[in-house]
Amino acid sequence: MQAEHLVSTERATLQANVVASPERTHGPIWVRCPTTWVVVPLLLLNACSSTESSTPNVDANSGDERRSSLDSSADAPSERVGAGGQDGEGGQPETGGDASPDGGGQPEGGRPPDRDGDTGVDTSSQDSEAGRPSGDEAAADTAAPRDAGVETSMDSDSSTADGSLVVPDALVFSRTTGFRHTSIAQGIAALRMLATQRGWRVTASEDPTLFTDQGLSPFNVVVFLSTTGDVLNPDQQAAFERFIRRGNGFVGIHSATDTEYDWPWYGELVGAYFRAHPEIQPAMIHVEAAHPSTMGLPSTWMRTDEWYGFRDNPRPRVTVLLTLDESSYMPGASTMGGDHPIAWYHEHDGGRAFYTALGHTEASYAEPMFLGHLAGGVEWAARRSTHPSR
Repeated sequence: MQAEHLVSTERATLQANVVASPERTHGPIWVRCPTTWVVVPLLLLNACSSTESSTPNVDANSGDERRSSLDSSADAPSERVGAGGQDGEGGQPETGGDASPDGGGQPEGGRPPDRDGDTGVDTSSQDSEAGRPSGDEAAADTAAPRDAGVETSMDSDSSTADGSLVVPDALVFSRTTGFRHTSIAQGIAALRMLATQRGWRVTASEDPTLFTDQGLSPFNVVVFLSTTGDVLNPDQQAAFERFIRRGNGFVGIHSATDTEYDWPWYGELVGAYFRAHPEIQPAMIHVEAAHPSTMGLPSTWMRTDEWYGFRDNPRPRVTVLLTLDESSYMPGASTMGGDHPIAWYHEHDGGRAFYTALGHTEASYAEPMFLGHLAGGVEWAARRSTHPSR
């Protein structure tokens, strides 16, 4: 009777001080009156008023009410539709196809939380030579809000107070001005899937005009997904250098080493430049170092891909993660003389860089171990992992 009297006489006070989730419809709750706390059956309180709590749906982790417009619940990941893509490979078109029938080397080419807007580009509409939209399409894309043409995914993870743990916010850049991989579309789809599963944000684009201080400011890692040739002009290159110097990250996948041969700073960032590859074939990989990108991999890993050889050995400049056993396949002119790094990481000019030469084939992006390898590299480069072995 005391509780019933309390509800009937101080209903406004109780409704303003209910300590319960808005979704609860039964069971007792604690309420606070001006002088004391009492337990009141929730059904009784609901029966006394047809008005529900007016507490806004605020994300408990980010404290941002805008998140509630994207999610049906506070802990559900938000998703936005992202840009698609075709694909390609080297810095220049190859002669006679992508694989060498005799197995010999074949030269491939010459070369945090909330965001408000994006310029993601549907790469399925791109010219494989220029790798960017033309005319009105490019202008409209640049002017579009960041939510347009973008797939963004996040979960309840957020930066810690000291910034040691962050949500990867990745720009996946797949522009090609030479050979174009048919696996780029699968690569973009795989990175989007990982974003949904692991709480990242991903924006896919082939628009080089994003490479300004303002255009790159929403991101903490840039992924060059099978880029080829000269993809940025000098001003865009300078903006990307400043991006890395601010402590951000870079991830290079496959023909990212077949990109920007005349930009020495980029060569240092990516670690090495592509020289040649044999035909696609199985090979044995040895895991050399503990790193987020090698967690879950066996010490020896047999898989099929297009195996790159490089102009020089990056080992003196980087920490090698994976090496190829050249006795397990026919390297041809792509041989590295027995020491054949195929994935590595290092810190460069204030930022982090991770590179893997894996990922030529479309099938690669459906392999769980390869996807784990990619995910670990992205998270390390974005500083979600604070130590190489984490």
